[in-house]
Amino acid sequence: MAIPSPLRQRAMARAIGGLLAAGMLLHSPAAAAIGLVQAYQAALQNDPTFQSAIHDYEAGKENEVLGRSGLLPNVSAVYANSKDRADVTATDTSGVPNLTHPKYNSRNAEVSLRQPIFNLDALARYKQGKAQASYAGAVLDTHRHEMIVRVATAYTDALFAEEQLRLASAQYDAYVEQRKANDRLYAQGEGTRTDMLETQARQDQAEAQVLEMRDNVQTARATLAGVIGQPVQELDDLRPGFRIMPVNSSFEEWKDIALKNNPELVAGAFAVAAAHQEVNRGWAGHAPRLDFVASYAKTNAQTVDTYNQNSTVRSIGIELNIPIYAGGSVNAATRQASAGELKAKSDLQASNDKVMVELLKQYSAVISSVSRIHALDKAVESGQLLITATQQSIKGGVRINVDLLNARQQLYTSQRDLAQARYNYLLASLRLKAAAGVLDASDIVDMATYFN
Repeated sequence: MAIPSPLRQRAMARAIGGLLAAGMLLHSPAAAAIGLVQAYQAALQNDPTFQSAIHDYEAGKENEVLGRSGLLPNVSAVYANSKDRADVTATDTSGVPNLTHPKYNSRNAEVSLRQPIFNLDALARYKQGKAQASYAGAVLDTHRHEMIVRVATAYTDALFAEEQLRLASAQYDAYVEQRKANDRLYAQGEGTRTDMLETQARQDQAEAQVLEMRDNVQTARATLAGVIGQPVQELDDLRPGFRIMPVNSSFEEWKDIALKNNPELVAGAFAVAAAHQEVNRGWAGHAPRLDFVASYAKTNAQTVDTYNQNSTVRSIGIELNIPIYAGGSVNAATRQASAGELKAKSDLQASNDKVMVELLKQYSAVISSVSRIHALDKAVESGQLLITATQQSIKGGVRINVDLLNARQQLYTSQRDLAQARYNYLLASLRLKAAAGVLDASDIVDMATYFN
């Protein structure tokens, strides 16, 4: 399995919309089976976990706009209109007080503008907002990868449950036929009651397995239905002639790709950047702030002394704000932010370690699955030959009934393990790309080619 090139990823990303749309046309709701591409398309719209992640991203991306707003002009307007009645006592020249009760309308209209010129806090907020928005995008990518793997896992789990049911049913049918043969031989005096009881015991056990597998099929389908948001009746089966892609890339190559592209690590790096800007915001509490201010105001009877006057004031200038002492809150906020930055760095290192473990696990799973599939292919072929040889040996008196029962059980186990190994290979390939950060919808399209 080779690492996808960036050019191929971009080309597939441009084409994926058309491929998925075509998949929806080819797999209409009335179709007999739900394909993997159709299941993925349905999960994009209906998976509640992914929908929650989308809404979280929509909220997080607004942090960039919020941060940028602190560097842009702030324009506001104020208008006030009130009816006033005053009690005014004035003393005339003879010293006699004179009480009057003037009534007037007071109006005030003002438009003001404030543009930051030097504001370290606003600059830190802007950089922090960009980091937080990028963090939200990386987290969404993580959830998108998880959703792809979740759909593929639920789909293959449902198929494996159906495969187990088919194998268990076939084994049960084989025991039924073998029991009939035992009965005929016993009736002819050539068989034994022990053979009949041995076969009946295996038949009863197989019947119990069939009932269990039916329940498993219903549970697996219900799980898939919960992910894609629609009922599941039939699924596409694996195509005959399962193909295995050669593993051409080393683990170190996958590791380099993961360090650059894994969205969890990318999100962690943005979290560290946002935490660093929080430190800058705390330190900015010591720095002066310089703003350009301008205003235009019109007043009419603003006070009782000027209730018969109108005025227009135009103002333009700068405003300097110098912090002196804030009770120690600035230093405390800076120390708190510094601790948060150290925590973010530790979280990033923990994420890096977890991703590397997951990457190695899935890389090893892909490698081992290839060898396991080849071995189990041979085991199934040998098991089929063993049954035929055992049947011939029983006729010749060399083998006995229990040998045939054991041969059938061995074949059933090999067929089940082979089916599981194939699905594990497909899932390990997806999870390897997810851990490396290069998983996208084109990989679902590629995986879908393994199914009818």
